[in-house]
Amino acid sequence: MPSKTYPKSNHCTGTLFHNEDIGALPDRRGLWQVLRWRLADRARNGPQNAWPKWVVDPVYPAPIKPGPGQAAITFIGHASFLVRLPGVTMLLDPMFSARCSPVSGVGPRRARAPGLLLQNLPPIDVVMVSHNHYDHADLPSLRALHKAHRPKVVTLLGNAGLLAKAGLDATELDWWNDTSIGDLRITATPARHFSRRGARDANRALWGGFMLHHPAGRILFAGDSGMGPHWGEIGTRLGAPDVALLPIGAYEPRWLMAPVHMNPEEAVQAHIDLGARNSVGMHFGTFRLTDEAIDAPLHGLQQACADARVDNFTVLGVGETRLFDLTAA
Repeated sequence: MPSKTYPKSNHCTGTLFHNEDIGALPDRRGLWQVLRWRLADRARNGPQNAWPKWVVDPVYPAPIKPGPGQAAITFIGHASFLVRLPGVTMLLDPMFSARCSPVSGVGPRRARAPGLLLQNLPPIDVVMVSHNHYDHADLPSLRALHKAHRPKVVTLLGNAGLLAKAGLDATELDWWNDTSIGDLRITATPARHFSRRGARDANRALWGGFMLHHPAGRILFAGDSGMGPHWGEIGTRLGAPDVALLPIGAYEPRWLMAPVHMNPEEAVQAHIDLGARNSVGMHFGTFRLTDEAIDAPLHGLQQACADARVDNFTVLGVGETRLFDLTAA
């Protein structure tokens, strides 16, 4: 089947996508590099990095609706959030399955239950999918959402065909392009990452995040990303977010993960570069994707915030809902 073509740009050759600040991905880590990590580096990890088989989280109250000028944000786990703004309810990178893998019964398995169950969700108006990795674009979850809610779906270029397998008719966006759903305007934002679902589709779909513009305020869902100059550009071009949802996990070993995943120190710098009024950490503590301990991102974030004298970057408990006032000066 011939490759689908897209307009050429500073991040697209016409058929393949890349990170605009560095051209072709430097993290095209071949089989040898991955095997080195899997077979050698990971074998040297001590028990201090072991993950528990299962974590039982506190039971939090059910999600609540926001008042005027508020956002109610619920952390479902990993990179999945329920975000409610006045008049619109959204799910971001919904992932409810037991494993993130192309093959049933193998691959990274959840270390904790989702903070909300699919059957307990409120009516969902909009679903956003940041890229095609299995921990972000989970087809069983998306099929269930389509059957129960028939939401509008927004994603990045090249991902609509995948989402169609779940019955979803998705709107695709290039970086900096936008679409509107009622009072909500969604702008696709750059990220420093990559895409792949199988052995032959590397970087044939775009990755990124979403800035949510609403009369109540602005929320940035960053997707998955390494550090780069795009954070400052997002804040400059689209305005500082009132709340930024930023990845803080899946970062070790740095020689392998730095091009595509931020560590907590870099996430704090991204928060500063964005000019975010508040940030919330994500992409940690659910699936063991890399080498750091399950709680290392939390300790790292606490230390990075202390070092940078940042007091407005937090995390939510899995299942916790927090109200953010988007109108306060």
